[in-house]
Amino acid sequence: MSGRFAASNQVAIVGFAQSMVQRHAPRPLGAVAVESALRAAADAGVEVTQIDGFASSAMFPTAGAHATEDGISTVTSNWLAEHLGVNPRFASGFQGYGQIPGAVALAVNAVASGAADYVLMHRALHNPAGRYHANPMREAAGPIQWTAPQGFFGPLAMIALPYNEYLQRYGARRDAMATVVVEARKNGARIPWSHWYQRPLSAREYLDAPIIADPICRYDCDIPVDGVAAFVFTSAERAKDLPHRPVYVSGYAAGHPTTPRLMSHWPLDDIMTTGRETARRLWEHAGVGPSDVDLPQVYDGFSPLVYFWLEVLGYCPVGQAHELVQDGGIDSDAPGGLPVLSGGGALGNGRMHGIPQMLECYLQLSGRAGDRQRAQATVGVACHASPHFGGAVVYGTERSS
Repeated sequence: MSGRFAASNQVAIVGFAQSMVQRHAPRPLGAVAVESALRAAADAGVEVTQIDGFASSAMFPTAGAHATEDGISTVTSNWLAEHLGVNPRFASGFQGYGQIPGAVALAVNAVASGAADYVLMHRALHNPAGRYHANPMREAAGPIQWTAPQGFFGPLAMIALPYNEYLQRYGARRDAMATVVVEARKNGARIPWSHWYQRPLSAREYLDAPIIADPICRYDCDIPVDGVAAFVFTSAERAKDLPHRPVYVSGYAAGHPTTPRLMSHWPLDDIMTTGRETARRLWEHAGVGPSDVDLPQVYDGFSPLVYFWLEVLGYCPVGQAHELVQDGGIDSDAPGGLPVLSGGGALGNGRMHGIPQMLECYLQLSGRAGDRQRAQATVGVACHASPHFGGAVVYGTERSS
């Protein structure tokens, strides 16, 4: 990727729907997805028959061994189009680094190229019954034979490793992270569809929570949930005639380390080196820089990722994020606070895999955040997954001339 995005600010989000985010929904995931798609189309002011494109990054995010069934535990673009009764001109699912940024790129590029006029992009997450990390594995083959028998298995060990590195390298204290988690829960508790609605968290509750993979405690992890979000994309020209203020996609980026690693082996240097390259690509592609962004929404599926994103994006020097977050540094209610978790993030909503970041950018930039509306919000960035294994999207309120 080099240079400014050719279709920058020429494709817009024009409507959305967000289901309730629940530990276990009373209906199948597919039923919730169909309902959310219908609501998103209605919100955008278009008929379902006008939706001629579908994009997703269908995923069943569990570390345990559970059956994957379309419409039950995951929802693909093809399944959703079929059950909406649509014969689409374009339908695709993103498979690669970035997940949501990749799905957004599919939607934007389909509209920009003329492959579709209105693209519905969705994300559907399922929380299976039983223990989320239940694992019936009796033998370890392939790369995990070198890690699983020694106890290094799954996402908790994966994030505990670089977090330990960070704490030791930069003299950070684990209790500093209480500020991050309390801020996420405070904001999520304000959002009616959030799993944590009206349930903020205190610093004392955070510090008293059991450690599950040292130094990761229970509240450093987003909670597995059922939930669906859907967004409608169309051209800037069509968007001007629709009910809501358009939010334009300015650019996006993703990346991945080139150093071969064992499964779930995330050294801190890999995260930061590749993350800085992803950030460089992002700013170049979107034609903006960190100082232009009013609404940076960093990913927080695990709380240490907040530190990593703040540093690779350039909001503080490397090794200083644990200091930045203190004393109102990321308090979305404080004057001068960087509102990086104003939408609650994953820790404040549930494991929606970056949807809270994307949705907060849309709601704030379109002026639809209600009581949470920020006075100045013209450029937002939504980050997804880890800086070295995910990506980010820049959104804006100004259409390209």
